[in-house]
Amino acid sequence: MCAKGTVMKRSLGFLVFSLIFMASNVVYADPPMQPFYAAVMKMKPEGKLGQIIKQEKVATSVKGAQAWKVAYISSDVSGRKTIATGLIVAPTAPAPAGGRPIVTWAHGTTGTAQNCGPSQVIDPVVPINEYFLIGGNSSTDYGVPALQEFINEGYVIAATDYQGLGGGGVHQYANGVSNAMDAINAARAAGSINQTRSNKKTAFIGWSQGGLAAFAAAGMSEYMQQTGTAFDNLDMRGLVAMGPAYFGTSSGQLDQATADKYLNDTLKSYVHNIFDFTHATMFFYALPSAFPNLKLTDIFTDDGVKVLTEVYSNKCMHPASDTMNYNIGSNYNSLLKPQFTNTMGWAQAVLKTSPAYEKLIAPVQIYYGAADTVNNPAMGQFFQEQMCKRGANVGRMELPGAKTGHFDEPPVSQQFFLPWIKDRFDGKPLANACPQS
Repeated sequence: MCAKGTVMKRSLGFLVFSLIFMASNVVYADPPMQPFYAAVMKMKPEGKLGQIIKQEKVATSVKGAQAWKVAYISSDVSGRKTIATGLIVAPTAPAPAGGRPIVTWAHGTTGTAQNCGPSQVIDPVVPINEYFLIGGNSSTDYGVPALQEFINEGYVIAATDYQGLGGGGVHQYANGVSNAMDAINAARAAGSINQTRSNKKTAFIGWSQGGLAAFAAAGMSEYMQQTGTAFDNLDMRGLVAMGPAYFGTSSGQLDQATADKYLNDTLKSYVHNIFDFTHATMFFYALPSAFPNLKLTDIFTDDGVKVLTEVYSNKCMHPASDTMNYNIGSNYNSLLKPQFTNTMGWAQAVLKTSPAYEKLIAPVQIYYGAADTVNNPAMGQFFQEQMCKRGANVGRMELPGAKTGHFDEPPVSQQFFLPWIKDRFDGKPLANACPQS
């Protein structure tokens, strides 16, 4: 046992050393960027929230649709202005007298590198196309669930890439508040385009990382009510969260022991396999971009910081996970410090990026698969329990099929969220969906 363990440690050490050696001796150029994004990355985040600072028409095979690639002004959890990129899609048919409602889409994990924005693929304006599903044709997930159906209903779609995925800066991955702001400001950007003929009615739909953003957006009444934006007074009618992540706690009060446990438990909940570990470390890798008091060396070894920076600044989620698997395998803890430091600062930051405990601005509907092993369905259940205690209307539905997993949730949910969103736009009453005690 001792001999075998010694060989394993030496082998792991060689792999990590080899990766760091290559990183330190080869000059890597930034990922190749399309001219649109290369130009945006040189711009400054100046202007109104939702203001479009660059716009380009995009071809699409979606029937009856027109689309634009946009860069617009957003902001983050620390109150700083940012630039986000994304897509705006609208029907070509004449708009009704009252204008068109807006659906803002918050996508799932694609990565943290600048080239990981879904709008950057060759044909981005399509129904959702997933890497793990039959028919997936890319190394990333892109597109919008039910896009053709939304267009047929006469909706305008705003699909953010999120800040840092083509607009410069480090992407604040799984930062629920910052990601929610990007989706809200994408809706403002959509409304500001005259050709969309948008009205103020808005619905929010998110999956995975975007589901967390939907939770956060549901509690951001002050942000929604800001004036002086590119398109004021959005009227949020409902929010859909598919397979959502959620890192909140039942109390915002932290002492040192609670912070230590919270941080360790958060990481440990994502170290079942290299895929989950990539998600977790990507989140912690990105968090200091919003909170300068945090250092990666608080959590990761020096070698770990070098490896994660090299991988996550260049590769999107699925290639990054493969790289981690090839080089690190199941030896996740080799990148982590035996004892974390500044845990109070990290725990406070995680809480600040999580949905707030306050009255929600609109009903929330959660959809989840019983076989979701990426985001434990218990996280959505905990959100529902906490918000229902505070008088919110939060529904939660297990999707049909015992084998319905995380990547099945968007296509399987479609039959349910389409009528739910339509009813919210039509102003139909909604019974309280909270569990009855």
